[in-house]
Amino acid sequence: MPSRHVPIPVQQWTDPRHRRGYEGERAAIAHLLRHGWRIEAHRFRLGHHDLDVVARRDGLVAFVEVKTRTNHRFGAPSESVGWRKRAVMTRLAGLWLARFGRPGDSYRFDVITVEGVNITHIEGAWIGVEK
Repeated sequence: MPSRHVPIPVQQWTDPRHRRGYEGERAAIAHLLRHGWRIEAHRFRLGHHDLDVVARRDGLVAFVEVKTRTNHRFGAPSESVGWRKRAVMTRLAGLWLARFGRPGDSYRFDVITVEGVNITHIEGAWIGVEK
């Protein structure tokens, strides 16, 4: 009988980068909620890939990649969303749209960077999904 993946509770995660990323996602969600967005999905998964946040405000759906950093040693957080990540997000967004999209909605890709208490929301970070 095949084994099913059972998620490990966040409190038991041992890698501090994963915990920091999760806290960044929570900060991004709080930011979106404060600005009138409704969260449609958090960590919408397909295999090993996920959309960090899918948010809706009126007829606009944003597929949001959250980048959390403590320093710029490897560049600015928004610079780490390269073409491969954009391609994966575009595929996942297409899957999400097929399952949950609504006629008349508009779609875009956003990036939210979290650096300590500073949160930056980059709206329409790239073009990807057409519906």
